[in-house]
Amino acid sequence: MANSTTGSPADKVLTLDTMNQNIRTMEYAVRGAIPIRAEELREELKTQPPGTLPFKEIIACNIGNPQQLDQKPITFLRQVSALMEYADLLGPDMIDTTRKLFPEDAIDRARRNLEYVGGAPGAYTQSLGIMEVRRNVAKFIEQRDGFPADAKNICLTSGASGAVERVLDMLVANPSVGVMIPIPQYPLYTATLAHLNARAVPYYLQEENDWQLSIGDLERGLREAREAGTDVRALVVINPGNPTGGCLLESNIAEIVRFCERERLVLLADEVYQTNIYTQTNPFVSFKKVVSQLQSPVELFSLHSISKGMVGECGRRGGYYEAVNIDDAVMGQLLKLASVSLCPNVQGQMAVDIMVSPPTPTDASYAQYTREISDIFESMKRRAAKLAAAFNSLPAMTCNDAQGAMYLFPRVRLPQAFVAEAHALGKEPDAVYCMQMLEATGISVVPGSGFGQVPGTFHFRSTFLPPEHLFDSFIDSFKRFHTEFMARYPTDTAEDKS
Repeated sequence: MANSTTGSPADKVLTLDTMNQNIRTMEYAVRGAIPIRAEELREELKTQPPGTLPFKEIIACNIGNPQQLDQKPITFLRQVSALMEYADLLGPDMIDTTRKLFPEDAIDRARRNLEYVGGAPGAYTQSLGIMEVRRNVAKFIEQRDGFPADAKNICLTSGASGAVERVLDMLVANPSVGVMIPIPQYPLYTATLAHLNARAVPYYLQEENDWQLSIGDLERGLREAREAGTDVRALVVINPGNPTGGCLLESNIAEIVRFCERERLVLLADEVYQTNIYTQTNPFVSFKKVVSQLQSPVELFSLHSISKGMVGECGRRGGYYEAVNIDDAVMGQLLKLASVSLCPNVQGQMAVDIMVSPPTPTDASYAQYTREISDIFESMKRRAAKLAAAFNSLPAMTCNDAQGAMYLFPRVRLPQAFVAEAHALGKEPDAVYCMQMLEATGISVVPGSGFGQVPGTFHFRSTFLPPEHLFDSFIDSFKRFHTEFMARYPTDTAEDKS
């Protein structure tokens, strides 16, 4: 990365050696070397003559960013946002024209939400978020779970990532603090813990059992960490799973809650994919519901976001956490921490409001809203099944079906000769495989080593977000790459498919 400053590194106060070393330690594979190379190739496609590269476009399957891959925004959300951004459309001089372009319920919602912010959507709000929106979040949680929720325990955030960072910031009191994280895991957690100079305590999800969580493995990981002097304070669970696409059974969730009770662990439930459920056997059940059913005293933070589900408004940065059984004094400190950032993104807060309080059956936009949500969901479900079938049809590759979320995490049995070549270069074999895939096809995925995996196994994470009308060509391109890749090595060097 270049800049316009002059002078040698020796003249600088801020250098790689003097900067915060925790930041140098951080890694975030979702936006790592492969996506960076993908952006370079995207620029080459713009500037090089057609046919210079062996593909016509970059297909960004490395990140759950639906609208980047042409998922259509929800009309009602964008209508309300537009009216709030240009409120003159609601004034007496323009309202007649506005009514020809916007449905009445969108106009009413924009007016109501403008009242939430005193008519000034560009102004700061309360640090924990707009109280009326927090009340609507609490109603949503009550309707989802059948148990009470209190708006005072809801904090709106700039995406669920902001909630994760804030809660971990509260938990990490010194470098000996550890947080249990699933392997494979979303790299936000290891990156944030590295930034805080804390310890990640891994536990492995069971690939052979649809990525369920083993209490025995939790107990083993906790025991080993504590014996090594780690002050383990919390457990992170991502459900539905990222990158695995697995969805926990309610019985497994109850076991996890009881485990946290016994071991005095704070529970962080990352539930941002709760509406992305494609299976009848593993429906989404929230940790809040199970904690309430069990009347458990376990301390819980549960997270949700507008970035995922069918809303897919990643760039608006809206999310929330609910704090359950958290000490009142700590809640005061969480307010102080939120106050340092002044307030969450206002448009993100308004999108959260629409996510948790969508049009009702009597509203003019209800039919269109439900149709758009259903169309996106059914398309994702079809694409998930088609991509899993494609992966499972290939030699030296197996893949669990996606029960939820936006990803598949296939296992690739890489030829031993290739593994040796990669290690000789000092690189992770799955990272080399994924980079070669990018250079050959324009498909950008994330190697499993960026999420963590059982030693000796290799995976990659791919979204199933490419547009449905282009999905067959996307799959054909990947199949061609993998088949040609495997043909370069003797078949007896790959692992068995069993």
